[in-house]
Amino acid sequence: MLHRLAGLFQYVQLSLFEREPEPPSASAPQEPAPPVRRPPRRSSMPPSPLQSPPPAPAIPTAPARSVQLGTAQVAYELRRARRRSIGFTISEAGLRVSAPKWVPVGEIERALQHKAGWILRKLQEQQDRSERLAAAQIRWADGCVVPYLGQDLIIVLDPSAARLPLKARLDSGLADPQPSLASVPRQTLYLGLPQEAAPAQIRDAVLSWLQAQARSLFTQRCAHFAAQMGVRISRLRLSSAQTRWGSASIDGSVRLNWRLIHFEPATIDYVVVHELAHLHEMNHSPRFWAVVGAVLPDYEQARQQLRRAALPDFSE
Repeated sequence: MLHRLAGLFQYVQLSLFEREPEPPSASAPQEPAPPVRRPPRRSSMPPSPLQSPPPAPAIPTAPARSVQLGTAQVAYELRRARRRSIGFTISEAGLRVSAPKWVPVGEIERALQHKAGWILRKLQEQQDRSERLAAAQIRWADGCVVPYLGQDLIIVLDPSAARLPLKARLDSGLADPQPSLASVPRQTLYLGLPQEAAPAQIRDAVLSWLQAQARSLFTQRCAHFAAQMGVRISRLRLSSAQTRWGSASIDGSVRLNWRLIHFEPATIDYVVVHELAHLHEMNHSPRFWAVVGAVLPDYEQARQQLRRAALPDFSE
């Protein structure tokens, strides 16, 4: 029975950002699921050549269901779709199952049982990610904190600095053999705004400063690694993409997501090297990863940091 089910379903996981393909040694390729044979249809007259067949009526979404997977009762949404296999999707909304309308619910739930371990693991990962995202949300006011280069950046509203350019000051505490809160290095960004400034005004000022810092730092790091890797960058642009950290074109243009400025420098360097490596290999072949590894042998740690990313939302 399990052998028959194995070819019936496919599964995917959704995430905030698109993840790049794994290096060749990360995992073995998976064999694609064979198509499922559908029951024969009753014969019908073909449509008139002068008239297109009417569109198929929309199939209403079924109410939420639940299934016992191990020791957990898991709710799921079942959607009937024109497809040849059962698909699983894990998102913030939970578990969604898409299946052909001719597959009975009992067979769908046997497929769920067969992949119970994977489903429970991915649901837990999604819950952990949602908690990190909730913790990363910022209340834009005096004293709020924004991640900057892997550290906390404290935002201070100071009307007396209204005519001064935005700048960050690194307050390094006194040397202390037993570090305390007072001796932890803190970065402070002073904004020339009144205490009653609107949250959107504070957010926009911080966003402008972060993007300026990103452009400056990314330009420096690209120049550094381009010389080391023997490539030429024709243009560097900042990106606000929601699904990727960077991109590179064969003409030498590079785009880097400004939100990388939230990460520690080693993670930024990895994305820079990754995109510059594409100027040698426009793919993710073993040769590509060899180029990356020759510059950053421990790049896998930075990749993990990107996968666990839970960054503040500047869109609201």
